[in-house]
Amino acid sequence: MRKLIYVLSSVLVFMSCKEEAPKDYVTLSGKIENQNSDSLLVRSRTFTKKINVNQDGTFSDTLKIEDGNYTLFDGTEQTPIYLKNGYDINITLNTKEFDETITYSGVGAEASNFLAKKALMQEQLFSDYTIYDLEKSEFETKINGSLDEIRNLLANTNNLDSTFIAQQNKQIEGLNSYIFEGYNDRVYMKTVLAKGQESPKFVNFENYLGGSTSLDDLKGKYVYIDVWATWCGPCKAQIPALQEIEKAYHGKNIEFVSVSVDSAKDHDKWKAMVAEKELGGIQLFADNSFKSKFVTDYAIKGIPRFILVDPNGNIVSADAPRPSDDKLKDLFNELNI
Repeated sequence: MRKLIYVLSSVLVFMSCKEEAPKDYVTLSGKIENQNSDSLLVRSRTFTKKINVNQDGTFSDTLKIEDGNYTLFDGTEQTPIYLKNGYDINITLNTKEFDETITYSGVGAEASNFLAKKALMQEQLFSDYTIYDLEKSEFETKINGSLDEIRNLLANTNNLDSTFIAQQNKQIEGLNSYIFEGYNDRVYMKTVLAKGQESPKFVNFENYLGGSTSLDDLKGKYVYIDVWATWCGPCKAQIPALQEIEKAYHGKNIEFVSVSVDSAKDHDKWKAMVAEKELGGIQLFADNSFKSKFVTDYAIKGIPRFILVDPNGNIVSADAPRPSDDKLKDLFNELNI
């Protein structure tokens, strides 16, 4: 009898240990109202998993992942989600009010609920473009108040692991730097780079056709400058429209200048693309890529960037419309080019 009890006890202990062993995967399930597609994508830079969604909007699947941040994409909209193996999360949402209705429940849901609320708070902050017109003290008060709300939300959310908390605090500080840098750039654009101010100059940039060209060489005409690079997809997407504009204004009182900010190692690639795409206008290669004084003086941190300078070398627009934008022709017409 004792032997039997011992055996049964051993079996129960074994079963109990087996039941308590943590799962090495994530379970995601839920229901979507007004679904946009028949599937969801869970993805990161190194991971993608498709989850089928039934006709009634329900779904359920498992994922074996590396712990961290992911994006949940429904074919139209997306939202951040935090996953760790062992989580069992249920998701509900209505796509007609995607960000406002998405809710997580179950094991590990707290982090993703925080991310959803944080995203709404950031959307509300950035949707108010007038904040960049505030005086600096008012701007600081507004932004610091909004970021403190996010910090308080993080501090008051339970069951978050230390890695997630540290990561979010770092992101909040990064967001703080990004916002104030953006404000300072706006002030710089409205003052140093305002219409009528003398344009920053480029000097002796290599010309594709040979020799070098400086901005002062082009005085007497308007100069429309395209700052681009061979690796930049949006830049290349503007090429057909730029070629049409160049053709339409050929012989007018305007020069079209394209300044490549490719690195020195891509110099030959630049020359090859100019030839292959039959790029017109004046094709120049900037000195020192994005660290070129011309680029930094114009506070260029993303490309493509278009600039219009008048015949006297003064700024018309430090952030001019793109060639694909009808506003560019309107601007040219206003200037009687």
